[in-house]
Amino acid sequence: MRDLDITEDRLLAGRLRLMQPARGHRAGTDGVLLAAVAPPDARRIADLGASTGLVGLAAALALPEARVTLFEREPDLVELSRRNIEANGLSDRAEAVECDILARGTLTDFREAFDLVLTNPPYLEAHRMRLSPTKAGAHALRAGEGETLEAWVRRAASILAPRGKLVMIHRADQVQAVLAAMQGRFGGIRLRFLHPRAGEDAIRVLAMGVKGSRGPLAIGAPLVLHEEDGRFTANMRDIHEGQGRITFSP
Repeated sequence: MRDLDITEDRLLAGRLRLMQPARGHRAGTDGVLLAAVAPPDARRIADLGASTGLVGLAAALALPEARVTLFEREPDLVELSRRNIEANGLSDRAEAVECDILARGTLTDFREAFDLVLTNPPYLEAHRMRLSPTKAGAHALRAGEGETLEAWVRRAASILAPRGKLVMIHRADQVQAVLAAMQGRFGGIRLRFLHPRAGEDAIRVLAMGVKGSRGPLAIGAPLVLHEEDGRFTANMRDIHEGQGRITFSP
């Protein structure tokens, strides 16, 4: 492992210990919200693009019967994921796999192995952002050349069992791209938009789809992150403390 400056942070009201690089992209609200969507009947969960493991490990803590596999391509982050698995006492039902999920053949051994995929895919284009100061941090925020959301979703579908669920969080202004990437592979798609405050434009969208379903699209109630004074809303406070969940309408 390179000589990185590492911090150990406590999330979910201290229930989750997370070692992560001090500089660059760091775990935050997107990951906490994505983990909170994991349905209670999920048993085999994949976290694609796991970074240091926040999403998958938070889901594992919430669902004691679930087993979780973290997929990450950056070796330093994989090592931190493994340390985080051990630090949270999850070695018996969580593992970290080093692989580039978009490389040909890397997911062959996991074909149709999962009933739930959680992912916060790289989504910010390089020319529209100031890159993080570390390679791993930059990768966590932007897609590389030739890496498309459609390819990412296609790989997610390949490791899901029939009727398995994909849940992703993405930029709200990219909802058309999200729906296009899921088309033909997922149905019964449910969307919930996240707004910084009531009355403000959405900044994120949570999207859930069922592999092989022909169900219609539905848009659920909006989720509001903050009160006018900047504090989390009651629902968001519960989620960040590990006590709340996010559901989609049936």
